[in-house]
Amino acid sequence: MSVEKLIASVHEEAKREDFPIDEKVYKSAGRDPFEPTLFFGNLQSKVCFFARDLGKDEVHAKQPLYGAAGRLVRNGIHVTMHGESTKDQDKLEAAAKKVLLTNTVPYKPPGNKAYSAAVKKRFRPFLEELLLEHWQGDYIITLGNEAFKWFNTYATKKVADEFFRREDRYEAELEITIAPKGSDLEKKVILAPLPHPSPLNQKYYHIFPDLLQNRLLKVKDSLGT
Repeated sequence: MSVEKLIASVHEEAKREDFPIDEKVYKSAGRDPFEPTLFFGNLQSKVCFFARDLGKDEVHAKQPLYGAAGRLVRNGIHVTMHGESTKDQDKLEAAAKKVLLTNTVPYKPPGNKAYSAAVKKRFRPFLEELLLEHWQGDYIITLGNEAFKWFNTYATKKVADEFFRREDRYEAELEITIAPKGSDLEKKVILAPLPHPSPLNQKYYHIFPDLLQNRLLKVKDSLGT
């Protein structure tokens, strides 16, 4: 189906049965809480950033990775392409359009709590379709543990657990095959995990820009100019 039909299908699924949505934030943004924020950016890009879920800024902007963490990611892309940092919003948005940005669930949960495994499972088929049928790339940079673990279902638990126990997991890469159950579609992708760029993540927050640059330099030629 087309991307427009995919988004409409997510919308219908959200209305089918209740699940936690931060309705106050959607109301303040003047948005239908069931309207998904499925992705932003370039479906033809080699690179996808895959995060946990939306925050308040993302709901208002209708874009994943738009808030503080998103600005770090967008600035990192700009630095890779142009060799200098920026706070200019137009330049940050231009950087975001060089990649695909998406989340485990295209909605904002109440508070800052991750969605349950059941909610992630419910919306998984739509993310699978986005990644397999619409996105043309094969390099996925995950942000945080929850985003990386979303892909565990496509690898054996032993492989996924052993990889994430590695001390060099934020430099190493893991090749997996996204193969939805009951579907003939499949795609080999490379997972390149990073820690979540939150100030609360004191162990990694200050080195996140360097870790991000190491990832992006490997795919710099595919980002264009």
